[in-house]
Formats: sequence, C-alpha cells, structure tokens
Amino acid sequence: MKTAEYYLLDVFTDQPFTGNPLAVFLEADGLATSTMQALANELNLAETVFLSAATGPNHYPIRIFTPTQELPFAGHPTVGTAHLLAELNFVNREQGVVLQPPIGELVVSYDQGRATFTTAQPAKVTDSTLDHATAAELLGLEEHRVIGNPVFASSGLPFHLIELADVAALESVRIATTTWASAVASSSAEQVYLYVIERQNSTEMLIRSRMFSMENSLCEDPATGSAAAALTGYLASLQPDALQCKIHQGVEMGRPSVIYTTANGDIKTGLVEVGGNAVVMGRGAFEIHQSIDARC
Repeated sequence: MKTAEYYLLDVFTDQPFTGNPLAVFLEADGLATSTMQALANELNLAETVFLSAATGPNHYPIRIFTPTQELPFAGHPTVGTAHLLAELNFVNREQGVVLQPPIGELVVSYDQGRATFTTAQPAKVTDSTLDHATAAELLGLEEHRVIGNPVFASSGLPFHLIELADVAALESVRIATTTWASAVASSSAEQVYLYVIERQNSTEMLIRSRMFSMENSLCEDPATGSAAAALTGYLASLQPDALQCKIHQGVEMGRPSVIYTTANGDIKTGLVEVGGNAVVMGRGAFEIHQSIDARC
C-alpha cells in the first residue's frame, strides 16, 4: 500500500475560502494515469495537479486533471503549483520556476506575492460558432445586452468569449441548457467565458467575468486563468498598445478571485502573462491499495 500526499490551495486570491480550490499531489511519478484520474474524480475539484520529480534545476513536469479528463494546460493549476513549490522551498522565488504541462514549458516568475506565468503559445482567435442571437438565447438575456458577435479564442484551452453590456447583465445570466446542448455541445469548445469591460484606458482594463462549462453537468468556475489568457490575447489584438487587465471572477459564486494579465498588441507573436496570489489551505493523503493499483 502506497501513500499519495497532496496539498489544498485557494488560487487567484490572498484570502482563505475564496478563489479557485486546487489539489496538488507531490512525488506523483509512481502513479498510473488511471489512478491520477480516479484521485481527481474523488476530490471532485475543478482541477487537480500531479507533480513529478524535477527534470533539472527549477524544472518540474506537471499533469492536470479535471474529475473526468486530463487537460494540456490550465491557469489556476499553474499559479497554484508555483506558489506551493515556493512555500515548500522547492524553488527560489528570485530564480523562478519552469512548469512542464503537456502543452509545453511555462516560465513562472514571482513578484509582490504573485506567481506569474507566460503562456506557451499566443492566443488563437477565430469566429465563434455562436451568433449574436444564439448567444443571447443561451444566456437568457435580451439581445441588446450582448455586445457584438462572440469569438472563439484559445491559449491552450478553447473558449467562446461573449461580451455583455454591463455587470447587471452578467449577474442576470441564466444558462438555457437546451440551447447549450444544441449550440455549444456541438462546437469544439464546451466552455463559455462571459465578460464586461467596466473601465478602460489605452493600456489598462478592469474586467468582470464568469465562466461556464460542461463536465458531468453544467458548472461555473470561480477563476479561470486559461480563459483570462485567451481573452487578454484577443483584446490585445484589437489595439496597438500593450495591455494590462485586472479580471474579477467568482463574485456571483461567493468565491471572489482576481487575475492579472498582460499582453502586447501582436496576436501573431505575442504571448500573455497570467498572474495571481494563492493561499495554502491544508494537506492530506490517500492510501493507494494494491487492489487499486492492479485495477489501474
């Protein structure tokens, strides 16, 4: 019988019991993929990280699982894992760390209590399969509360990006599951990221957002770094100047979070930086029985 130890964190926040919860398993090299998936399902968090031994100084492979599937990349697991490595003194904050999920290397730096990573690829933006009217129907809103046509953007994970008129519209969203089944489930991304630009100047934006996805059932995420990266890359492509965003998410869930992003204005070559705080909440362990190993 083996023991698999893990830590629990709240990510994209500096306050306990807010932000997006995360589990990080240490020394996961000996775990089978199916065991990792079973553990992620047992914890039933948005994402769970499995950390392998360093491949070099300050270089750590990671694998990221939702309760039902492995992901090539995700934002809050990257930020949370980087925070944990620094808290445990596995890395030096002044030197930073390189995390290695399946999508490629993510370079992480530390500053002012935040861990900030640079995406492995620039945001790719195309037309969404959702049109203006369908987006309004999906969200249970009048058409005038949806701004323009949705777009499809990805910095490693794909999202339908839908801009709304104001925070009142964002708070009023009621997802129509029948429209989701017909319009979103049939697309190449079952994740919808809603946003409102509350304040902006030439180089800075204050944004409120919500993210909905379909796992076993429709669910909302309190902080989505990969979506924030995709959105920032898209918004940066619309202007010539560098762009900084402060994105508030999770407010409607009672799990407020803050995501900080930066991008330049070149969508072809520009990468996006995504950063935030995290709080270590606790630790635990699973006993991996021989019968489970055999089944996995």
